[in-house]
Amino acid sequence: MKLRIGSIVIMCNEFDKMLAFWQAALHYAPRAPATDGGVVLRDPDGRGPNVSLNKVSKKRVARSRLHFDLYTNDQEMEVERLIAIGARRYPWRYRPGADFVVLEDPDGNLFCVVQMAHR
Repeated sequence: MKLRIGSIVIMCNEFDKMLAFWQAALHYAPRAPATDGGVVLRDPDGRGPNVSLNKVSKKRVARSRLHFDLYTNDQEMEVERLIAIGARRYPWRYRPGADFVVLEDPDGNLFCVVQMAHR
């Protein structure tokens, strides 16, 4: 078996908000009910990696060096949908022609919504 990403783990302070947000954002489902501040969300189609959430007691104090790039064919619609379920716009300095929008999840982690070229 070749090496592959099985799960991307997010340590989170606001566990319940993060669970609701990422489940709705990705349309993922819990593999099993959340227990002891942990849950694994999985792609119902089995194509994408799992996203695991683990509760921690301390808030993040620095910007993470790792983030999601979420690809879409309708960036404007997805950005508005993600904001409606709890994301916030991040004040990023965009270069002309940027194909991404930077948002924050409920725990303050940055992620990008990237416009894919229409094919």
